[in-house]
Amino acid sequence: MTELATALPWLYLALVFLFSLTIGSFLNVVIHRLPIMLERDWRAEYQGYFEPEKAAPPQAPYNLMVPRSCCPHCGHAIGALENIPLLSWLWLRGRCRACAAPISARYPLVELLTALLSVVVASRLPAEPVLLAYLLLTWVLVALTFIDLDKMLLPDPLTLPLAWAGLLVNLLWQRVPLADAVIGAMAGYLVLWSLYWAFKLLTGKEGMGYGDFKLLAALGAWLGWQALPLILLLSSLIGALVGLGLIALRRHQHGNPIPFGPYLALAGWVTMLWGNEIGAWYLRMVL
Repeated sequence: MTELATALPWLYLALVFLFSLTIGSFLNVVIHRLPIMLERDWRAEYQGYFEPEKAAPPQAPYNLMVPRSCCPHCGHAIGALENIPLLSWLWLRGRCRACAAPISARYPLVELLTALLSVVVASRLPAEPVLLAYLLLTWVLVALTFIDLDKMLLPDPLTLPLAWAGLLVNLLWQRVPLADAVIGAMAGYLVLWSLYWAFKLLTGKEGMGYGDFKLLAALGAWLGWQALPLILLLSSLIGALVGLGLIALRRHQHGNPIPFGPYLALAGWVTMLWGNEIGAWYLRMVL
């Protein structure tokens, strides 16, 4: 891949784009199904412990692979030609082939966003094996962002493996010294955990969820403790701007919670690619 990236960079990036479109299609499945899978597991576990007499009979398998994707309106099973990333939605004009019910534009947007972000990562980082790890980080951040927007949830099956993966990447490739990555994971969790409890003791309310702690811990494991101040600054700034914009547009009511995970994800991704440049620019401005 290194030779291809050097000799034909446009072809290299085109291949990354096409491959990542397929990943984006899979991420749509993860975003939709993972919360449902977790809810089913939680409900079954609760009933098994506290209401065994009400335990539901075994259900048909439901995971990221089965059943096949289908139209939520008519149940039409989506065939291979109807499931080509981005192109199928355009070809079908955003409607189900069987019942003509509208298909959300978010599906192709997630696919396109995943592909574009992947191309940016591939253009910024060398075409080495570690690149795949940072593409994986990008894809998981996309999934976490949309799940949190939908459900106010950052699932453990994504955040916890992401943290361990960050430590493994830095153990194998030393993108960040392993000690800095371990401290980053611990500090990332403890910083937001401390803010959570300080806010709760002062107000009696919960200011954020535990998933936010785990996501920042994962970002600390990937990028090191030195990246945490910039991630927190950028995420707070982005969150404040978006929140003020929503209030100004009257699309958000006072008192309704706003998920913080998407801002952490975006800030972590920006820091991953441009953290050094942003830090150098800030020092020039200050000094």
